[in-house]
Amino acid sequence: MAKPEQQELVTSETKDAEQKPAEPAATGATGPAYEETSEDRALMKDAASRTLSAFANEDNFAAGQRMARALAASSLVPAAYQNNIPNVLIAMELANRIGASVLMVMQSLDIIHGRPSWRAMFLIATVNACGRFTPIRFRWQGTEGKDDWGCRAVARDRQKNEECIGTAITIAIAKAEGWYGKSGSKWKTMPEQMLCYRAASFWARVYAPELSLGIATSEETIDTYGEPLRETPNGIAPGNTSSLEASLNG
Repeated sequence: MAKPEQQELVTSETKDAEQKPAEPAATGATGPAYEETSEDRALMKDAASRTLSAFANEDNFAAGQRMARALAASSLVPAAYQNNIPNVLIAMELANRIGASVLMVMQSLDIIHGRPSWRAMFLIATVNACGRFTPIRFRWQGTEGKDDWGCRAVARDRQKNEECIGTAITIAIAKAEGWYGKSGSKWKTMPEQMLCYRAASFWARVYAPELSLGIATSEETIDTYGEPLRETPNGIAPGNTSSLEASLNG
């Protein structure tokens, strides 16, 4: 027979157990208990790093225009964005989509023949910084100086631990596509760099299209449409050296 003190203790513990709400089971009809993964943390970090989406609603659009006005007044942004609020708003939207700095987007997005184009080194940096893949590396093949010389971009998916192997880009492909023979082509003077840039852009198009947003690289756009035209100073006709000299001499 329990002593009065023990009986009172047992009764007190029983009441506490009855009043305390039952903890949800780790598993059951509602499914297993949720555990935050490294991917979830990366996604939350990515969301926190995104800039304002100026096109999300009317309030954001008004705030975005104020921000764009300040950026457009800066002398540090490229000429395509200076005193051009619409262009800055577009750059802000792209920065929000990929979670990058607005200034870095403006510095790395070239307008070539009216087409926005990422610089290849920025695209590589964006993939390397996203956290989903190991840094992009290049696997070489063929003989240097020959048409079979080329490389593939390679990285590993961190979550699935799968190797992501990109398209092989060779000098033969560059010649067949007409990239190599264009006037002023960098393929003739710096083929190794161009092979890396093109292999990386093809890799991103297959494995991380949400980072490139379907936008080609500057090097691809130039290879396809040619070098951008240089603006001629007002009042000076192309090829008219005498008027150029007069303009320079005042």
